[in-house]
Amino acid sequence: MSTILDAASKVKWDRATAARRAVFLAAAAYAVKTLYPVVCKQINRRKGCRNNTTPVPKAENGSTYLVKSQTDAPDHKRISPGVNAQFFKQILELGKILFPKLVSKELALLSLHSVALISRTFLSIYVAGLDGKIVKTIVEKKPQSFVVQLMKWLLIAIPATFVNSAIRYLECKLALAFRTRLVDHAYGTYFTDQTYYKVSNMDGRLANPDQSLTEDVMMFSQSVAHLYSNLTKPILDVMLTSYTLIQTARSRGANASGPTLLAGLVVFATAKVLRACSPKFGKLVAEEAHRKGYLRYVHSRIIANAEEIAFYRGHKVEMRQLQKCYRALADQMNLILSKRLWYIMIEQFLMKYVWSGSGLVMVAVPIITATGFADNETADGQPQVMVSERTEAFTTARNLLASGADAIERIMSSYKEVTELAGYTARVHNMFLVFGEVQRGIYKRSSLSAITAGEKKSKTEMHIDGPLEIRGHVVDVDKGIVCENVPIITPNGDVVVSSLNLKVEEGMHLLITGPNGCGKSSLFRILSGLWPVYGGLLHKPSPQHMFYIPQRPYMSIGSLRDQVIYPDSVEDMASRGLSDNDLETILDIVNLNHIVTREGGWDAELDWKDVLSGGEKQRMGMARMFYHKPKYALLDECTSAVSIDVEGKIFQAAKDAGISLLSITHRPSLWKYHTHLLQFDGEGGWRFEQLDTATRLSLTEEKQRLEAQLAGIPEMQHRLNELCKILGEDSVLKTVEE
Repeated sequence: MSTILDAASKVKWDRATAARRAVFLAAAAYAVKTLYPVVCKQINRRKGCRNNTTPVPKAENGSTYLVKSQTDAPDHKRISPGVNAQFFKQILELGKILFPKLVSKELALLSLHSVALISRTFLSIYVAGLDGKIVKTIVEKKPQSFVVQLMKWLLIAIPATFVNSAIRYLECKLALAFRTRLVDHAYGTYFTDQTYYKVSNMDGRLANPDQSLTEDVMMFSQSVAHLYSNLTKPILDVMLTSYTLIQTARSRGANASGPTLLAGLVVFATAKVLRACSPKFGKLVAEEAHRKGYLRYVHSRIIANAEEIAFYRGHKVEMRQLQKCYRALADQMNLILSKRLWYIMIEQFLMKYVWSGSGLVMVAVPIITATGFADNETADGQPQVMVSERTEAFTTARNLLASGADAIERIMSSYKEVTELAGYTARVHNMFLVFGEVQRGIYKRSSLSAITAGEKKSKTEMHIDGPLEIRGHVVDVDKGIVCENVPIITPNGDVVVSSLNLKVEEGMHLLITGPNGCGKSSLFRILSGLWPVYGGLLHKPSPQHMFYIPQRPYMSIGSLRDQVIYPDSVEDMASRGLSDNDLETILDIVNLNHIVTREGGWDAELDWKDVLSGGEKQRMGMARMFYHKPKYALLDECTSAVSIDVEGKIFQAAKDAGISLLSITHRPSLWKYHTHLLQFDGEGGWRFEQLDTATRLSLTEEKQRLEAQLAGIPEMQHRLNELCKILGEDSVLKTVEE
C-alpha cells in the first residue's frame, strides 16, 4: 500500500491534465452505458432469429370475404417495411399511378430535372479544371493569365447557380406533381362506391385514413422526388469524374489501376460496414407515422365530443390519454434519434476521414509515379521544373476526387433514405390496397373489433366465426321493396335476423319497432347499400329514389341554401328548375322559414352544426327530403327533438307528396301515419303485418296502465310482511322474503 502511495505522490497532476482525463473518463463511461444495451440487443436478436424456425402463416385473401380475428392474426406478423422484393414491387405499382401514360406532366418534369442534374455534373468537371488552371497561373506568377481565368470562373458561376436553383425548384415541382397525382387517384377511389364509409365501418385495417391520405402521401412524394435527385446526379458524377481522372492519369503516363483498386476496396468495405450497422429505419419511420396518426385521431375525437366531455368533467381522463399517446410518439422519435446518432457517427468517420486519407493516396500516387510530370532538361540543357503542371494536376484531381467522393457519400447515405421511403411506400401502398379490396367486397376486421363485438352479443344471438361470403343478390327496380330470405348480419359476424321476408309497395307506409340492437337501423344500412347482402334476394329502388334521414343530420360546409339542397349544388338546383322561393316553401312545411332572416339570408355561411339547435337540424333533414322528393324515405328517429304538432304536420305533408315512409320511431303519435308494421323481438324473430292504429293504441294504453299499477306492488308486499312480523300474525298474501 505504501508503494502505491509513493508512486502516486510522484505523479504530477496539473489542472489541465486532470480536466482532460475527467472528460475522457466521462465520455468513455457514457459511451459504454449507451452502446452496451444496443450491442446486447443485437446479439439477442440474432440468437432469436436463429432459434425461431416457425414458419409465418400467410393471411387468407379470398374473394368477397369478411375476415375475422383468426385470419387477421397473421397480419400482425407481416414482414416489416424494408428494402426487399416487396418494396420494389410496391414502388412499381405506385409508379403506374405516378406515370399513367408515356406523355404526361410528371414525365416532362422528370426529364427537365434529369437535364438539370446532368448539366450540373458537366459544370462541376469544368469548374474543377478551371480551378487547376487558376492555381497554375498563381504558381507561375502570371497575373494576366490569372485575371483571364478568374473572369471565366466568375462567368461560369452564373449558369452554375441557375442550374443549382433549377434543381431545387424542379425537385419541389416534381414532388408536388407526384402528390397531386396520388391525391387525385386516392380521392377518386375513396369516394367511389361509398368506400369512405366502408373503410372506417366495415374494415379495420386503416385506423386513420386521414393520416394516409394527407401526411403519408405527402411524405412519400417528397421522399421519391428527393431520392431521385440524390441518386441520379451522384451516380453520374461518379461515372464522369472516374473517367476523367483515369484518362488524365493515362495521358501523363501514370498507372491508374492501383488507385482505382484502392477506391473500390474502400467503397466496398464502407458499404459492408454501414449495411451491418444500419438500423431498420423503414420500420421505425412507419411506426412513427402510425403514432402520429393516432395522436391526431385522439385530438379530433376530443374536438368532436367536447360538449359531452365537458358535461362529464372528463378533461383529466382525456388529458392523460393525450399525454400517453404523445409520450409513445416521443419515445419512438427519441429511439430514431438515438439510432441515427451512432449510425451517422460511423458514417461520417468512414466517409470523411477514411475516404479523405484514401483520396490523398489516390491523388498522390499517379502524380508521383507519372512520367509526364517528371522534371527534365530542355534542348539548351536548362532543367525544366514541372511544379506548376503538378500543382495544376493535383488541384484538378483533388477537386474531381472530392466531387466523386461526395457523390459516393450521397449514394451510400441514400440507403438510409431508401429505408425510410420503404416505410412510406408500405403505408401508401397498403392504403390503395385496402381501398381496392373494400370496393370488391373484401373486408377484414381487426382482432380487437372482433373481440369487442363478441363480448357485446347476447346469449341468443348467433355469431359466425371465420370468413363470410357474400351470396346475396341485389336487383334495382322501379317500384317496391322486396326482401326474400335476406339475413341481417353485422360486419363483425353477428346474425341479428337469420332470414327476413317482406314486401313494401308504393303507397305503403311502414312502421319499424323493436328493442335496441334488434336490427332496425341495420335494415336501413342494407337498403341504402352500406352493408352487403350476405344471402337471399333484395329488390329495391335505385339510390336516387331512396333518401335516408338519420337522428343527427349532417350539416355541411357552405351556405344556408347548401344545407337545404345537400348533397346537390346550386347548379343541380337550377337544373331541377327550382329557385329560392321554392326553398322557402319547403322551409314553411318544416317551420324553419324564420332562420332565413335570422341568419342573414340564403348566402350566409356559418358553422351550421353549432348555429342550429337539435330540433332545427332534424327539421333541416326533413326539408332535404321535400327538396329531393324520393319515392321512399328511410326515417331513423329523425324527429325525436321536434314537437309533436310540427312532427305530425311534416309526416302528413310527406304522405301528401306521395313519399312512402319507412320509419323507426318510439312515439305513438306517429303510428296513425303508417299502414303496416314490422316488429322485431330482439331475439332474431320478426313480425310483418298490417297496422291497426286504434287497436295498438288501446293495447299500449292498457300496458302503460298495468305498469303503473304494478309498479307499487313490491313496496306494498314488503310493508305487509313488516306488519305481520310486528303483529305476530300471518296473512294469506304474505310471501317468504329471501
